[in-house]
Amino acid sequence: MGFDVLIDSMVSVFSSGSAIYVLLGVLLGLCFGVIPGLGGTTALALLIPVTFSMEALDAMYLAGGVMGATSFGGSITAILLNTPGTAPNAATTFDGYPLARQGKAGLAIGASATASALGGLIGLVTLLFVIPVARSVVLAFGPAEFFLLTMLGLVAIAVSSRGKLLRGLIAGGFGLMLAFVGTDTVSGELRFTLDTDYLWDGIPLVPTLTGMFAISQMIELGLKGGSVAGAVGDARQKISGVWDGVKAVFVHWPVLLRGSAIGTIIGAVPGLGGTVAAFMAYSSTVQSSRDPESFGKGNIVGVIAPESANNAKDGGSLVPTVAFGIPGSAETALFLGILVLHGIDPGPSILLDNQQEVYGLIVALTLSAVGASIIGLMFSRWLVLITYVNVHVLVPVVVTVSLTGVYVLDGKPGDVILAMIMGIVGYMMLRFDYPRLTLVIALVLGETAERSFHQTQMISDNDMLGFMAGRPQSLILIALTVLTLLLPALRRIRIAR
Repeated sequence: MGFDVLIDSMVSVFSSGSAIYVLLGVLLGLCFGVIPGLGGTTALALLIPVTFSMEALDAMYLAGGVMGATSFGGSITAILLNTPGTAPNAATTFDGYPLARQGKAGLAIGASATASALGGLIGLVTLLFVIPVARSVVLAFGPAEFFLLTMLGLVAIAVSSRGKLLRGLIAGGFGLMLAFVGTDTVSGELRFTLDTDYLWDGIPLVPTLTGMFAISQMIELGLKGGSVAGAVGDARQKISGVWDGVKAVFVHWPVLLRGSAIGTIIGAVPGLGGTVAAFMAYSSTVQSSRDPESFGKGNIVGVIAPESANNAKDGGSLVPTVAFGIPGSAETALFLGILVLHGIDPGPSILLDNQQEVYGLIVALTLSAVGASIIGLMFSRWLVLITYVNVHVLVPVVVTVSLTGVYVLDGKPGDVILAMIMGIVGYMMLRFDYPRLTLVIALVLGETAERSFHQTQMISDNDMLGFMAGRPQSLILIALTVLTLLLPALRRIRIAR
């Protein structure tokens, strides 16, 4: 395999007229990404029967277009309405929405579009180099590394809650409590289910995020009145900041590279996915910043980091998918269904027998990542006008669309009820200044941490430290965790000097 196959696939897309499938995938991905609660998973699920009569390569183009576009689509509502279109876009709300409140929605959208496109390209270029050694890369991560990765994320909770460490720990503890609801991954016993079947599988993430960020913000906005952007002057003046957002990504290129690297690495670890990648990229950016207090108040870097990680994870998640048939995310799990439907056997043989399809998918993801951002920039002047709509019109629409998206995802009325409950909880956290980020990270990582801990205990015969000490990749993760804990002290020393 090499770049000659990639070039042939690129030429084939345009010469055969298959680019129309990529465009359709981009438009579909943007639509499903913008609607809260839907996202690429739902879009691919609906596409599986549609692709049955298509050629395998055209199906790759259509699926790739959807996968590459939903991430940026979800960032639009995350920035404009504080309503993440997809779960990973929740990290974008922390600084994207404050920018919209300041009348700088164009700046945030410009940065999001550029970071998404470049992050996707970096992730896919990394994938091209990793494919030849994908087998050894994926096999390097076992239960011990899963556990240490989650510990690294949980440590970031305590460190990122600057100025309100105790409140951050309380929110993180509440998130862990929610993560432990449902069936015990080891014993199979039911825990904290309140005698209801709905909680047997635990607290679902999408309704929780929708309530925590969308519903809670609509409650606050409805009580305040006015508009999202408020009285900040002429709309056209603020919309002109789109290109300033594009430039900001190149000015802060180290943040782009770090976010893309985190997205690629986390995406390649099966089971973690884009939500963990986006939040870890955001947390690492806060920790390494010289002005951490500015985050959450409209720092453009807080948009660049999670959006670059969010799109870069697509390239990383394809590593275990094409190498072993192990989905790196929910979207790639459905993508495996499309592969099987077209008679393609996922696993190491796909790299030998189906090179054209694999590289066709990479071409589609590349075109969709760039295409979605271009379309977003073209229509950004009209999109930001949403922030000037009166909240008495906006709130009912957003709440209705959000709850509809939550219900359509699995068809469970309990999801709607949970979203409303978490909306009230999220509003109370806003009201009393408790960080919602810490709760979300703990909820996302809690189940993985518990399962990996028990697996590592069994594998190591209850000698976890000795087992980890003999694995270089574990030692690297331990060192990163310790460094994360020491960052606040090192920063204080630097400031004192």
